[in-house]
Amino acid sequence: MGILSGELLAGLVKIPSWHLVLAGIATFVVVAIVVNVLAQILFRDPNRPPVVFHYIPVLGSAVEYGMDPYKFFEENRKKFGDVFTFVLLGRKMTVALGPKGNDFILNAKVSDVSAEDAYHHLTTPVFGKGVVYDCPNHRLMEQKKFAKSALTVQAFRTYVPAIVEEVRNYWLKSPQFFDGDTNRASANAHLMTAMPELTIFTASRTLQGKKIRAKFDESFADLYHDLDRGFTPLHFVFPNIPIPATFRRDAAQKKVSDTYMELIRERRQTGDFSELDIINTFLKEAIYKDGVRMTDREIANMQIGILMGGQHTSAATSTWALLHIGADPELREALYREQIEVCGDDLPELTYENLQNMPLLNSTIRETLRMHMPLHSLMRKVRNDLTIQGSHYVVPKGHYVLAAPGVPMIDTTYFRDPMTFRPSRWDEVKNEIKLDSDSEKATISKGANSPYLPFGAGRHRCIGEQFAFVQLGTILSMFVREFTWTLPDGRGVPKPDYTSMVTLPSEPTNIIWTRRTVPK
Repeated sequence: MGILSGELLAGLVKIPSWHLVLAGIATFVVVAIVVNVLAQILFRDPNRPPVVFHYIPVLGSAVEYGMDPYKFFEENRKKFGDVFTFVLLGRKMTVALGPKGNDFILNAKVSDVSAEDAYHHLTTPVFGKGVVYDCPNHRLMEQKKFAKSALTVQAFRTYVPAIVEEVRNYWLKSPQFFDGDTNRASANAHLMTAMPELTIFTASRTLQGKKIRAKFDESFADLYHDLDRGFTPLHFVFPNIPIPATFRRDAAQKKVSDTYMELIRERRQTGDFSELDIINTFLKEAIYKDGVRMTDREIANMQIGILMGGQHTSAATSTWALLHIGADPELREALYREQIEVCGDDLPELTYENLQNMPLLNSTIRETLRMHMPLHSLMRKVRNDLTIQGSHYVVPKGHYVLAAPGVPMIDTTYFRDPMTFRPSRWDEVKNEIKLDSDSEKATISKGANSPYLPFGAGRHRCIGEQFAFVQLGTILSMFVREFTWTLPDGRGVPKPDYTSMVTLPSEPTNIIWTRRTVPK
């Protein structure tokens, strides 16, 4: 017996230590999975929403949700109804679908749910301290009012010619367009390269003035790219993960904020506030109700938030719109005819008033937003135990609630043939309209219980809707005037890619364009 024990001991000694470590890890993982499965089967709380079954603790349903959130929502809606919970990298997310779900979450009391608690760890390192989600909610509401006061019709009238100029300059300077050769008749353009650049050029020029726009011809664009790379799903979970992207994000935030600070000091010293941009609006009006004035550093940080807040969504929307138009030559030519009817046969310079009189153009933007809601999920962290309306379910403090406004926008309950891109469904556009559904409840409004909420709802509703229509309308109008375009090889519009924070089209996102009139 002693000899046998000695042989066994000798055998164990020969096993490499890393084998033992791996065996220990494997045992731990197996035990964790077994415990997690048994807990879901044996200990379900009837007062909590049903939980989506998952094998791996902490990871939960992250893979299925991340690959295709709409498919994930629909599959679990069939199992559980409009309300259910899933685990996302250790966080418990309770989903409430449909207009009622939107209303329940987006109109909830700020004392019960908080966007700040859900997002500040992601946004603060990018935008900076004291703004957006790094301040009390009442401060954010006032910051939004300061910004909104700059988005006037008077300002929009000056923005349209500025955007037109930026689009023309971009075509002349960009290799994927004319590459300096204004006589080029046709080419292949990669939209997911072009549209993010064009979006930030036009937004910076209009919202922040010529000097900030000029910075993007230098190193500023690279700094914004570094900020952008720190605004990812990985950083949502691990905001300060020690990787190169995080270090570059932090360095870029300081440099960009310092650049805005230089411009702010210059304007204060000269007293020149003549430009109709948001920076001047904040410099003149950013005083809270309690008499506290926003600091110049906070105003500088706010400029980062303003520019980045609409950058991804508008770039994605313009790309989707151009892809859908390229796939439908009849729509493209109808948009061109509308340009002529509204502006005149010689197509003079575009104006803000022109855009207001182009129903097909605006319907095309609305339809793009309906089919491709830029943000598939809007999250809030629960501050107090929250009872789901019309049920006995309670979402505990510390959990998250998730609204998905894009779900009803592609639901046959509210839109006939929702997966067909059809701008004509918006022919009767008003503040509140009946959709082409038989349901009497299928109406659209800015209220949180509407089935169409591309700009969100409630206190966190996006203030940039009107600017977005001006920016997108002008850019699309310029494409329609100057080009015809199709998708290569007769392929259709690509499927969505959900791997980033914003829903983008999968690659390739190329178009083949031809100039309508080539200069002699």
